[in-house]
Amino acid sequence: MLSHVGHVILGMNTVQLYMKVPGSRTPGHQENNNFCSININIGPGDCEWFAVPDAYWGAIYALCEQHQLNYLHGSWWPVLEDLYHANIPVYRFLQRPGDLVWVNAGCVHWVQAVGWCNNIAWNVGPLTARQYQLAIERYEWNKLQSFKSIVPMLHLSWNLARNIKVSDKRLFDLIKNCLLRTLVKCCRILEFVRMKGVEVKFHGRGKNESSHYCGHCEVEVFDILFIKEQEKRHVVHCMDCARKQSANLEGFVCLEEYKLQELCDVYNNFKLYSDSNQDQYRLV
Repeated sequence: MLSHVGHVILGMNTVQLYMKVPGSRTPGHQENNNFCSININIGPGDCEWFAVPDAYWGAIYALCEQHQLNYLHGSWWPVLEDLYHANIPVYRFLQRPGDLVWVNAGCVHWVQAVGWCNNIAWNVGPLTARQYQLAIERYEWNKLQSFKSIVPMLHLSWNLARNIKVSDKRLFDLIKNCLLRTLVKCCRILEFVRMKGVEVKFHGRGKNESSHYCGHCEVEVFDILFIKEQEKRHVVHCMDCARKQSANLEGFVCLEEYKLQELCDVYNNFKLYSDSNQDQYRLV
């Protein structure tokens, strides 16, 4: 999936290098938006891995809360006895030079270097319903936790609808639902903006242009951008943060990246790929 983002996300759809001295640690975490990752140890020393299946991430979150640690923002290294006592299964193994570790979607893991070693890693998003669902659920949970999702899932979902044919009905339904909810939100925002008498200017998107995030709450801002000059630079706001500064959006410029008809066309043309396509999702 990450090849359809359309721009670089450093360390995710690009390769990153870890240069490790003995004892250096990567604390416990899940990958950004629960995407899978590939990690190759190119030596010369070993790495020790600890991993817990995705189904138990809530139990580890509860342990972090008990110890007054922030699951997303904090740095934590689980005590194995605590995990065993909570009936949380743990994978533990050595990654020797030349070994490749596949971290599945949502897997909680933490790593330490046994010797001097170098690792290269990047993220991948298999085109499966499970991967997409875990990614979009974490995207929504991140909003509640005031944690930035560095994968712009709305932008990615619309690009997937433009670029690929989906034959897995569950994956199709998940993407289609995201498109519909996004489209409804865009319509409501435009209706509200025009009701306030604010002009909506078409801005479009440049080639390989990065996705936009609110300069205050860091939530992804899709299609409708609220721009205000602050300290001689133009800052993107989501509608919620813009309204907190001005209920009538005074002082904001409203930009539109996609024409509404273009989004409707993408939605209507995204159909379950099979021999008997049915037009049951058509938006009119």
